[in-house]
Amino acid sequence: MPLSQLDATWYSAGTNGLIYQQAIIDLPLLTDDELALLPLYSHCLTELGRGELDYRANQALQSEVAGSFSAHVSIRGLPDNEQDVKAFLVMSGKALQVKQQELLSLMQDTLANARFDELPRIREIVAQQRTRREQSITGRGHSYAMMAACAGMSPAARLAHLNSGLASIQSVKALDKRLDDDTELAALGTALQQLHAKIALAPRRFLLVAEDDHLAAVQNSLQAIWADVPSTNDFTPFALPATRSSVKQLWLTSTQVNFCAMAFPTVTGQHPDAAALSVLGDFLRNGYLHRAIREKGGAYGAGAGQDNGDAVFRFFSYRDPRIEGTLDDFMKARDWLLKEEHDPKKLEEAILGVISSIDKPGSPAGEAKQAYHASLFGRTPELRREFRKRILEVTLEDLKRVAGEWLNLDHASIAVVTNLKNSESLSESFERIEI
Repeated sequence: MPLSQLDATWYSAGTNGLIYQQAIIDLPLLTDDELALLPLYSHCLTELGRGELDYRANQALQSEVAGSFSAHVSIRGLPDNEQDVKAFLVMSGKALQVKQQELLSLMQDTLANARFDELPRIREIVAQQRTRREQSITGRGHSYAMMAACAGMSPAARLAHLNSGLASIQSVKALDKRLDDDTELAALGTALQQLHAKIALAPRRFLLVAEDDHLAAVQNSLQAIWADVPSTNDFTPFALPATRSSVKQLWLTSTQVNFCAMAFPTVTGQHPDAAALSVLGDFLRNGYLHRAIREKGGAYGAGAGQDNGDAVFRFFSYRDPRIEGTLDDFMKARDWLLKEEHDPKKLEEAILGVISSIDKPGSPAGEAKQAYHASLFGRTPELRREFRKRILEVTLEDLKRVAGEWLNLDHASIAVVTNLKNSESLSESFERIEI
């Protein structure tokens, strides 16, 4: 339900007395240097001080007011064009009804008075990020490999790889080393402050999720706190350069096992083939990949799936003793589909798997937030219902057709996380990159 005056939306949901609040701020057009700062900036925004409060006092106050308070960046392609992206900074929190006005004030004051002059704290946060990312490879190697393989497929995928994928591990290590120089640390603080100033005046909107009994009080608080907060009319919307390219990369680190990924450019969710491609992932995993890569090949796991947001179909393996054999099996899965006879019941199982993921229930507040943000990126309830209907209509002939059309090895993009020794037996055509 929209609220008057401010661009605010209210979702009525059973929340056990909690008020969920979000300030969603349009990201402006950013330089490459500013784009690289986004993960650190969004993390620091609620981890540093504001106004007269240092970071310790600010965090103590946050704990008194809110059950949670954080910020993150959300960037996605549009449902009919993966090259056209929208991006937002989301400040998100939840509080008891008696604290709802204080949480709104906390958000507003954070946007108005965040400070980035606590250089030792910034240095500490960067060091923590480096440690976490370096330690995450063994647990998330398959995700990192897929991000690297998809990095050339869409602007959002490229930025995800740079800011939260394998490339981000490289960059945070380099940044952590540079910050041993106090001049570099001071320059980083200044850059974060300048980025914040650019974002703070951008157009904004609000999401509120709570029970109906609290509507009037929260609406009054929102109006009182945010109505007079200025925003700029001189605003250039966020955009990223288009990209549709492939890679063939080996990312080298100290891992004892391999993580393999292969990606193919496909279509967005509104394309007629999107439903069949979505079912194809489950069908190949259940019918071929599990047996060939896990049971015979010895990997801990393997799978495949369509990403409609980035318009890409991906294969992956997890904690895999093989590389070349697994990459071959990815394409053999396609051949198995095209050449073998298949039980219609296996198609039904794959369709039900996709439908269950679409229909998977969440908490009332979680479902409200998910619906709002889907609509924010153009994924309306009508589009989601239509896509679900198309999933139910997928046939075996559809699977064979889209596999034959879209899973073309000439267009494949490959990324593998491995070690130096394992890489030595692989073709020189692979680009080798040390993490």
